[in-house]
Amino acid sequence: MRPIEFEAELSGGTTLALPPEVVSQLPSSGRAKVILLVKDDPDDDAWRRGAYEQFMSDDDPEDAVYDGHA
Repeated sequence: MRPIEFEAELSGGTTLALPPEVVSQLPSSGRAKVILLVKDDPDDDAWRRGAYEQFMSDDDPEDAVYDGHA
């Protein structure tokens, strides 16, 4: 199985439209497993990105000795 990822706008209907670039990647027949991950908060991605940047900025200068050993 290979994933095809895209975002969709939910409008309260009973169908979900596939973008043309996704449809072009699908085989003409076969089976697919569909998993929907629903974003609870549109600002969640920005919050996570900001939290990671803050976490990384708090690196103590004394820890720099370990930076070359990743």
